[in-house]
Amino acid sequence: MTVQVTVQPSGRQFTCETDESILAAAIRAGVGLPYGCKNGACGSCKGKLLEGSVTHRDHQERALSAAEQTAGQALFCCAVPQTDVTIEAREVMGTGDIPVKKLPSRVAKIERVSEDVIIMSLQLPATERMQYKAGQYIEFLLKDGKRRSYSMANAPHTDENISLHIRHMPGGLFTDQVFGTLKERDILRFEGPLGTFFLREESDKPIVLLASGTGFAPIKALVEHAAHLQLTRPITLYWGGRRPQDLYMHALCEEWAKSLPNFSYVPVISDALAEDQWQGRTGFVHQAVMQDLPDLAAYQVYACGVPVMVEAARHDFVKTCKLPEEEFFADSFTSQADLAAT
Repeated sequence: MTVQVTVQPSGRQFTCETDESILAAAIRAGVGLPYGCKNGACGSCKGKLLEGSVTHRDHQERALSAAEQTAGQALFCCAVPQTDVTIEAREVMGTGDIPVKKLPSRVAKIERVSEDVIIMSLQLPATERMQYKAGQYIEFLLKDGKRRSYSMANAPHTDENISLHIRHMPGGLFTDQVFGTLKERDILRFEGPLGTFFLREESDKPIVLLASGTGFAPIKALVEHAAHLQLTRPITLYWGGRRPQDLYMHALCEEWAKSLPNFSYVPVISDALAEDQWQGRTGFVHQAVMQDLPDLAAYQVYACGVPVMVEAARHDFVKTCKLPEEEFFADSFTSQADLAAT
């Protein structure tokens, strides 16, 4: 049995199975609802239920609170319609034009760039090229049916191989394999591209890029894509880590600041030790943005990293710095620990 989903204000319609989430059906139909993690942890796909009824699968309270549900909000990645429904959501144009594929890939290169970060390069079959937008991600398909998500760190015009930045999570099913037994020429299967985190090229607003840890991966792809397009919009990158070594491509960012017109780079360290001899900015990375740019009314912000950073930035930029909420774009890197809390 299927039900019908109507999206307002666009009027787009698609069918949804009664055991399928609204988001899953939208992706299948090529309708661009905004989303991030797809599993109830980040809140990127939250919208309003105007008509009909849904049930929610397990999700985190911070992604959708009981009060928000009572007020008519729904988390579309976890909302399963029980009747025909009408929802209100800001559609993301362009994603439905790119096919989502399941592909095999060969590990072409494994490079350890810090104690707990590896850059892995994947080679696609000779007959395949994957279309994607800078900032999107893929999901590895593991043997037990589980999935692990990683953003592509290279821009689409350099798609001979796919580059991923992988942080070791001790005890993690996939990252223990990557840092332990995985070797070059091994085969991995994935599905992609996924996600609605990508550059809105139609805007002429100045851009703030905000990253923590390996949230730098899709931000790197955005910078490379903007450089390829020769965008003239001012771009400022704020990259935060606990210790200087967490900024594992610091030299590349400094090179961008020298070579790219209208590009600035601000590294921020929160827990530097005396032995680090850190002379740069300190504290929380999103607060560095607020210190430099107390009025964000005319900006776009692209934020990627751990959920606590992304949510703090969203709240503070909108409430304190006058950033229009619709100009905050985010990819929240949810770990398995985050998902276990759902």
